[in-house]
Amino acid sequence: VKLARNVVSGAPTLADFKIESTSVPTKESLQNDQILVRTLYLSVDPYMRGRLSGAQDSYVESFVAGKTLFGLGVGVIEASTSPDYKEGDIITGDTLKWECKFIANARGFTKIPASSGISPANYLGILGMPSFTAYVGVVSLAKAKAGETILISAASGAVGQVAIQLAKARGLCVIGAAGSDDKVEFVKSLGADAAFNYKTCGDLTSAIKKAAPNGVDIYFDNVGGEFLDAALANMNSFGRIAECGMISQYNATEETAYRVKNLIRVVPKRLSILGFIVSDYYAKPDYANFITEVSTMLKEGKIQYKLHEIVGLENGPQGLLDLFEGKNFGKLVVKVASDAQQRL
Repeated sequence: VKLARNVVSGAPTLADFKIESTSVPTKESLQNDQILVRTLYLSVDPYMRGRLSGAQDSYVESFVAGKTLFGLGVGVIEASTSPDYKEGDIITGDTLKWECKFIANARGFTKIPASSGISPANYLGILGMPSFTAYVGVVSLAKAKAGETILISAASGAVGQVAIQLAKARGLCVIGAAGSDDKVEFVKSLGADAAFNYKTCGDLTSAIKKAAPNGVDIYFDNVGGEFLDAALANMNSFGRIAECGMISQYNATEETAYRVKNLIRVVPKRLSILGFIVSDYYAKPDYANFITEVSTMLKEGKIQYKLHEIVGLENGPQGLLDLFEGKNFGKLVVKVASDAQQRL
């Protein structure tokens, strides 16, 4: 899958991507210290919208028009000339190409333990970047404490569903917002004390106040825009806002961008707005703490995680478009080939 052209603003379309068939690389093509990888799963995430723009001043490398997309994924090594990898090793990393098979230099990947008993797809979800993002926002930055109230937008999504469970494990009152009634029920099943459908609730400020009559101490923001404005109107003094993302604004143009009106409340309420990029935390103790906590919860059956799986690499671009429209239910991943195809 290649990017046909950069999309600076507005909503991308399928015409902005290009699906190509090429000859499959073989082990005979390997040079010294390289690996041949068969891609198993690819991660589809909101941050990828910025990569489509071609921006040169972003925290993450942009996609180049005419070149293959790449990002977080899981693959299996089919051949190797590196002493560090062997045939059959399962690897994960953030430079997996949106190709069925590809050759790469043998660096920048992490091996997944073969005996873990955990599906490779979970290394893009419950043990991957989205869950760690939830951990950084709830634990590292907001420093959630028992008895506080946390509001989480996009609560059924890749990040939100883990933020709910980490907050509940710490004794917080959790309020979740999601975009359909079935997503709301899922949010409640994860332990949220209250949840509402932001698309049908009417006035957002009133809906938040009804769900959290004593106010909000922490807002975990995944959407920005009008919802952020409504959250600001409900924040308690000394509240913290963990700014994870603003997906409602990623496809906005100068004309359609939402202008936040309640920012003035930051001063009298002494609010802290904490913007963060999760990649800044992998080299810190937070990551080891996250792996220990969530792995334990997973083994003990104390945490749930919902994946939304799309089958077929050629369907990846549509999956990305669906993500921006909230059509996914859970963490969106592309299973590059069906089970039958992967046996070929």
